[in-house]
Amino acid sequence: MTLIAVLVAVGLLVALIAGAKLQPFLAFLIASITAAFLLGLPLDKVMGSIEHGVGDMLGSIAGVIVLGAMFGKLIADSGAATRIARTMIGLFGEKRLALAMTSTGFLVGVPLYYNVGFVLLVPLIFSVVHQVKRPAVRTGMPLLAGLSIAHGFLPPHPSPSALVVQFGADLGTTLLYGLAVAIPTLLIAGPFFSMSLGRIVARPPEMFRPAALDEADLPGGFASIGIALLPVLLIALMTAIGYLPGLPAGAKPWLAFLGNPTLVLLVSLGIGMVALGTARGKSIAELTDSANVAIRDIAVMLLIIAGGGALKQVLVDGGAATELGQLFASLPLPPLVLGWLIATVTRIALGSATVAGLTAASIVAPLTVATGADPNLMVLAVGAGSLMCSHVNDSGFWLFKEYFGLSLADTFRSWSAMETIVGTVGLGFVLLLNALV
Repeated sequence: MTLIAVLVAVGLLVALIAGAKLQPFLAFLIASITAAFLLGLPLDKVMGSIEHGVGDMLGSIAGVIVLGAMFGKLIADSGAATRIARTMIGLFGEKRLALAMTSTGFLVGVPLYYNVGFVLLVPLIFSVVHQVKRPAVRTGMPLLAGLSIAHGFLPPHPSPSALVVQFGADLGTTLLYGLAVAIPTLLIAGPFFSMSLGRIVARPPEMFRPAALDEADLPGGFASIGIALLPVLLIALMTAIGYLPGLPAGAKPWLAFLGNPTLVLLVSLGIGMVALGTARGKSIAELTDSANVAIRDIAVMLLIIAGGGALKQVLVDGGAATELGQLFASLPLPPLVLGWLIATVTRIALGSATVAGLTAASIVAPLTVATGADPNLMVLAVGAGSLMCSHVNDSGFWLFKEYFGLSLADTFRSWSAMETIVGTVGLGFVLLLNALV
């Protein structure tokens, strides 16, 4: 019954959005209520579960998305995005642009949570697109693949770090193995796969279109790059300091506070408004109007992501994750493949890569001990499965769709395909590494 409930809920969601053209937030609410009834959730718990899911999702990401949109708008309007694009093209050349974007996404993705990195780097993608006049999806996909792979495979990201603990793996070994798997996977899912996406037409929001300014009116390259990357640098700095030996006991809370993405973006926005705004002759009123435009442009996206949180929470509260995992745990498969499969099924059902990974780990961790499977490789196999088949119940799917202005079909063709390539090829390299070590 659980599997049927999940299939009905996800099928209804797709039918309402793609077929009936219903506003996605409404479709998520209807699908969530339907799933709650099919899973037998008590009536007095249904709306509470939905509200909990909406609150959890928005609570963790709303500030980041809103401040990130305002920050990106500032970078675009000030001309900093144009200056960064010209600098990147000058350093790497247009022929090596895909490699430059891939490297940027992967390096930035190591210290940053995926959604944070996405929001911060989208303005950079579109500034490069407008500068080189190349298709946006083909240009941006290598960078976003780098972000996603770092999120799924490499500590200190939440899911891989938690999986290391659950499987009893070694953090350093997992990181080394993760790099060995992530880099070739990234080259295939990023630059190589992106070559097939040139015909997809993106319609990104106008707020990310760089201002038409003369060369003399653009800010300097150092200031542009420094301000644009300031959130990344601050978060990376706080993370790095946290690993230093001999830190006093009271330092950890301060580092967590100062490295919080919402606070970092607020500070970066303030510095940017001064350095790229008031210091260059713009009034506070002009900067506020620009910020208001950015907020209006991402309001619908916030609602869609909130709806995804509601459906995920209903499926979790209804026991779908646990039951689906136990259903597949009885299959006669090697532990690495079994962990990947359970994570994949949970990811398809719930949308959350983190929940998929933790659910799979809780089920297959005992099998890892019993069979003697390498716990470090189990972390990577489950991480690969947790990235598979991103679709309409995943917040990352909607971030990509709305920011790039794509149809559902083109989002499946590009984003969902990229995530599936990452998960499949990633498992292949994990199995290859298992045969060699």
